[in-house]
Amino acid sequence: MTGRTAGLRFGYGTNGFANHRLDDALAVLADLGYHGVALTLDHDHLDPFAPDLARRTAAVRRRLETLGLAVVVETGARYLLDPWHKHAPTLLHDEPARRVEFLCRAVAVGADLGAEAVSFWAGVRPDDVPPAVAWDRLVAGCATVCAAADAAGVPLGFEPEPGMLVEDIAGWRRLRAALGGPASFGLTLDIGHCRCLEAADVPDCVRSVGEHLVNVQIDDMRRGVHEHLEFGAGEIDFPPVLGALAEVGYRGLVAVELPRHSHAAPQVAARSLDFLRAAAPAGRHPSTAPAGRHPSTAPAGPADHPGGG
Repeated sequence: MTGRTAGLRFGYGTNGFANHRLDDALAVLADLGYHGVALTLDHDHLDPFAPDLARRTAAVRRRLETLGLAVVVETGARYLLDPWHKHAPTLLHDEPARRVEFLCRAVAVGADLGAEAVSFWAGVRPDDVPPAVAWDRLVAGCATVCAAADAAGVPLGFEPEPGMLVEDIAGWRRLRAALGGPASFGLTLDIGHCRCLEAADVPDCVRSVGEHLVNVQIDDMRRGVHEHLEFGAGEIDFPPVLGALAEVGYRGLVAVELPRHSHAAPQVAARSLDFLRAAAPAGRHPSTAPAGRHPSTAPAGPADHPGGG
C-alpha cells in the first residue's frame, strides 16, 4: 500500500509555527515527513484580506503540491478581524458581518487550494446576548457559510470548542439538525477536547461520529482543563484513539494542534510525529521514510480557543 491509502495521515497546524514564514513552515513540516498541514489563515500566513489574494493562494497551492502536502483550512486566528478583541466578531455578535465575510473567503481559499475541508467554530456568547438570540445568529451564519461551501464544493468541519456556544458533540448534532442536516456540514473533532469535557471515552467519541468526520485535530489534554499539551503531558491514551480513527475508516488529516508552542516549533513538530508514528496501529500509519522524503499526497475527498488557544 502507498502512504496515502495505508490509513492515517498526520499533519501539523501552522498556528504552531506563528514565528515562521509560511513557506519556511511548510518546508520544515515536509522535511520532517508530515503528509499535510492545517493552515490557519492569519496576518502572516495567507492573509485573506491582503491584496492579490488569488495570486498568493495560487502560489501557496503550488508550494503545497511541490512539497507533497495536503491541506485543510483553519479559521481560528486570534486578532485577524479585530486588533483589540480576540476572535471578535464571531457569528454571535451584534455585527457578525465581518466574521461571515471571513468564513466565506476561507471557503473560497479552500476551494482554490484544493483543501480537504474548511474548519470553523461558534464563538463564545457575549454576556449581553441572550442564549436564544445567540443560537439564532449561529444558525443563520452557518446557513450562509454552508451555502458558500455548497457552491464551492468544499466540505465544512464545524468544531465544538470548550467554552463556546457549541462546545461538545451533542451541541454539534443539535446545530446540524437545525440546519437541516446539510451534506457539506461535517465535523472537526479535536481529540483533546473529547478528554476535556465529553462524558464518553475518547475512542468512543471517535466511533460515535466517524461517518461525519472531515477534519481531526490531535493534542493531549486533561479532564476539565482546556489546555493543549504535547503528547504524554496529559491524560489521553493515544493508541486506542488512533485505532478508533482507523476503525471508522477516517482518511482525512490528523493534524497536531499546539497553538502555543511556536517558540520551539521544529522540535515540537519532530517529537509529535515520532510519537504519533509509534502510537499508530501497526500497518495503518503512513510511510515512516526518513526526513527529507515527501510521500505524494492529494485530497482524499470531501482555532484558536478561548482557553487553550
